[in-house]
Amino acid sequence: MHTLNIGILAHVDAGKTSLTERLLFDHGAIDRLGSVDGGDTRTDDGEIERQRGITIRSAVAAFTVGDTQINLIDTPGHSDFIAEVERALEVLDGAVLLLSAVEGVQAQTRVLMRTLRRLRLPTLVFVNKIDRAGARSAGLLADIRRRLTPYVAPLTDVTGIGTADACVTARPPGDPQLAEALAEVDPEVLAAVVDGPAPTPDDLRKALAARTADGSFHPVFFGSALGGQGVAELVEGVVGLIPPAPTAEGADPRGTVFAVRPGPGGERTAYLRLHDGEVTPRQRLTLLRREVDGRTTEVSGRVHHLDVIGGAGPSLTAGNIAALTGLAGVRVGDRLGELSDRAPQFAPPTLETLVRARRPEQAAQLRTALLALADQDPLIHARPGAAGTTALLLYGEVQMEVLAATLAQDHGIEADFEPGRVRFLERPRGVGEASEEMPWHLGTRYWATIGLRVEPGLRGSGGVFTYETELGALPRAFHQAIEDTVHATMETGLHGASVTDYRVTLIRSGYCAPISTAADFRGLTPVVLRRALQRAGSRLYEPYHAFETEVPLDALAPVTAQLASFGAEFTGTSGGSTAWLITGELPARRVREAELRLPGLTRGEGVWWSRRSGDRELRSH
Repeated sequence: MHTLNIGILAHVDAGKTSLTERLLFDHGAIDRLGSVDGGDTRTDDGEIERQRGITIRSAVAAFTVGDTQINLIDTPGHSDFIAEVERALEVLDGAVLLLSAVEGVQAQTRVLMRTLRRLRLPTLVFVNKIDRAGARSAGLLADIRRRLTPYVAPLTDVTGIGTADACVTARPPGDPQLAEALAEVDPEVLAAVVDGPAPTPDDLRKALAARTADGSFHPVFFGSALGGQGVAELVEGVVGLIPPAPTAEGADPRGTVFAVRPGPGGERTAYLRLHDGEVTPRQRLTLLRREVDGRTTEVSGRVHHLDVIGGAGPSLTAGNIAALTGLAGVRVGDRLGELSDRAPQFAPPTLETLVRARRPEQAAQLRTALLALADQDPLIHARPGAAGTTALLLYGEVQMEVLAATLAQDHGIEADFEPGRVRFLERPRGVGEASEEMPWHLGTRYWATIGLRVEPGLRGSGGVFTYETELGALPRAFHQAIEDTVHATMETGLHGASVTDYRVTLIRSGYCAPISTAADFRGLTPVVLRRALQRAGSRLYEPYHAFETEVPLDALAPVTAQLASFGAEFTGTSGGSTAWLITGELPARRVREAELRLPGLTRGEGVWWSRRSGDRELRSH
């Protein structure tokens, strides 16, 4: 037996959960088909997911085909939950990207395919809903080649498309269209097509497997998750074209926590994909975590219970996934073994909102609940706000609505969310130093001496705290009090935004035993740090989005004029036979306006895609 970990990815409502149900049912993992509308699917088991009919959290289910166990990871489709998809991508051997045969290529589909191709993750394309009115095949294939990737070819044909009698058949192994498509990515097939002799069916099978495995080519399958047509051919493609990840026998355990679920008693269940080695019940594990400010921390615990997905033995072996309990404080993204240096594929959220309880007496309860949710799930960024509020970083309005429902259902708290606003950042402008001696210079009772230097750090480093003093010059608790307070204080800079990419160095320290306490250092640090930051100065930065918009030929002038008024900088404009493609960058605070204006400027025919592309210094107005 070997295991494949396969992700099902799609734009919302393309049929991911329905396909998962069909695969599990057809292979005996469940005895009846669940329905998204009926709220009884296997993977969307949360109350809010059942009510809304959408996937919010990645879920895992398994079935077996011959000597292959397939672990299915069903991921969210709504763009507000893109970080949930990011976490799943780290543990996949391959992916199935769903499209609706009716709606076709949608904005989120393009975002996902871009990322899958950048990761070179083996990906099959499944065109779902062929039995629905309005379904297309040839036209949709042309859209896929134009808007997703040209390196595709169908491995199945469909007759009666758009009717209840839609039927799927496999294409012959020596299909000339497949040879022509593979010739664009495989030099040996190209030589055979151009110079002869023509590639044999066996040559094409080998080339198809190799190019799919390296992520440069994407086979297309047609079918219907609800009706079951074409699903068997898709499964055959998954097993035959996606190779399992290589593993190292006898190596130290190495893995990734990609999901965490809270239990009724507060204990957390962590879903761990193991890449190398083995994990057994009662084994003690040390997980590594990279904090937002760049620091690395450790989380240790003993495995109380280990449940391997698919029931593949009492221990977790390389290539498999297990649900573990006993690791107190575990979070999504924690690593077993070594930390990955791979940069995140999706940018962090940029919308900030303030949340307050409708009943003032629940303010403390609200803050506790949100901080607990954020501690379990890095998709939610929470910190205490002013006047009993909690500040949250989010991706969008749907995520806000889901959080409100979670607070009401799970915690009994009715909460109000302020309209989201774009989050700005500050970076130090120069170098600044400040210090204070014990205790009389400030007229305070802080029995502490602290000197700090603030300076710019490397881009992307977050916050770094270092020492020029001897580590033994202060008790460890005092050092920790200074470091923790530095990072907490930098949450609010000179312009009211969070400070990032800074380097703070402790240049002077002293204490008076036995009078000094950690509280003295926590109290004095913000005073000294603020003064040093004022001397260094800071610049305010705003996030930008890279965008693409496809508009009708006669809409180019009004669309570009509108985008220019929003501060867009254009990087390219290319025209086709039916539409213009406009690319550029736009301040994140104007993206929503651009999306809302586009339909009116293009008679509803414009298509918009954007993602965060970094930030720039805020222009003076």
